[in-house]
Amino acid sequence: MKTEKTTIVVGARLVDAVKNPLESASQESFAKALEITKAYASSGASTHYSAVTRLFFDLFEMFETGKDPREK
Repeated sequence: MKTEKTTIVVGARLVDAVKNPLESASQESFAKALEITKAYASSGASTHYSAVTRLFFDLFEMFETGKDPREK
């Protein structure tokens, strides 16, 4: 089950990846999540903009933790 602490830690890693793109250990996770999210957003399958942002965070979390974000 996803905990609030996990969300905070992943969120902090995401902020670090954005602020320090060349030094962040999470840069690869950021790049992978961004690439998949861009493909989803451009496909026209999303019906609301919040679905795109949620997908990006879930993918980033998955690449960072190695766990399926759907297991909540």
